[in-house]
Amino acid sequence: MPFQFKSLPFYHKLASVLISLLAIGYLVIQGKQILSPLIFSCLFSILLLPLASFLENRFRMRRGIASLLAVLMLLAAVSSVVYIVGAQISNLADDWPQFKMQLNNSYTEIQHWIAVKFHINASRQMTYVKSATSKVLDSGTAVVGITIISLSSFLLFLVFTFIYTFFFLAYRRIIMHFLVSVFLEENALVVHDIVEQVQQILRKYITGLLIEMCVVSVVVCVAFWILGIKYAVLLGLITGLFNIIPYIGIFTALLISVLITFATAAVTGKLLLVIITLVVTHLVDSNILLPAIVGSKVKINPLMTVLGVVFGEMIWGVSGMFLSIPVIAVLKIIFDRIDSLKPWGILLGEEEKPKRGKKYQPKIQLDQTGINESIS
Repeated sequence: MPFQFKSLPFYHKLASVLISLLAIGYLVIQGKQILSPLIFSCLFSILLLPLASFLENRFRMRRGIASLLAVLMLLAAVSSVVYIVGAQISNLADDWPQFKMQLNNSYTEIQHWIAVKFHINASRQMTYVKSATSKVLDSGTAVVGITIISLSSFLLFLVFTFIYTFFFLAYRRIIMHFLVSVFLEENALVVHDIVEQVQQILRKYITGLLIEMCVVSVVVCVAFWILGIKYAVLLGLITGLFNIIPYIGIFTALLISVLITFATAAVTGKLLLVIITLVVTHLVDSNILLPAIVGSKVKINPLMTVLGVVFGEMIWGVSGMFLSIPVIAVLKIIFDRIDSLKPWGILLGEEEKPKRGKKYQPKIQLDQTGINESIS
């Protein structure tokens, strides 16, 4: 008699699911160095696929050359953004004396406020500060070493990401043939449908994010320039880049913008202008711009979005936060097309709104007679 998973008791099925999730989570965490650049490469290759196909068909290029040119164009675009941000940050270092003066003034005010509110005199406060400073200095060598290792790891991550992107574009037919061959022949149409839907939706999602990032960056740059905020270009680019991370990114950009404005602005009232500008930009972006530009056929509810970002950060750090939404979108596409996994697709998606003029009717209607009999 063939084995059927559905016939097992509930605790057997629960234990199997939990053990599988733990095993997959452990493998994902341990394989971060390999899986993270691979997933980024998949996203970049899906984004660059129309460009590579255009170069092949329009200019009769070989697939390898067309894929290499597409990757080089992407590398040039990323390098230009990094160069602009780096140039702005180097200019920010010129304001270090002013930042130091602002910090000393704020420290004096905070010290006086603590002495009045908590009755802790200045000497005891200095003792606490010196002990904390000594601990930081003792660990300074370790911090420098960790920073150097992180920088080298990031450079290796970029190198392998672009290499994998080239190979995904060059050998896309082999990869597609492999995906179809893994499953049974009667599932070939379903596999093709899932792959096509994943490509279309991820391409729309990534393109929409890039457009949204450019719009938010330009709007913030212009607004800060009109308000007279120093380093408007840098703050606009930071806001646009961090805005890719749902919900959490805008607050991180707000914190960085406030700190930079505090370091460079002589008027503290500009801090309030920065906060108001970014909050209004976020409200307009999340309610108008995001649904219009990034909106796609796959709708993920805000709860799953926030949980995905949090779990992504716990597993892979910053890269996990960026990859959480595309991964959830891919999972929803797969869940919606497999009967046994459709309930999970419903959990990830948004609630369907009832049509106008029709009241919501539950699909399951209980028989009143049956209820009375069961109660009695």
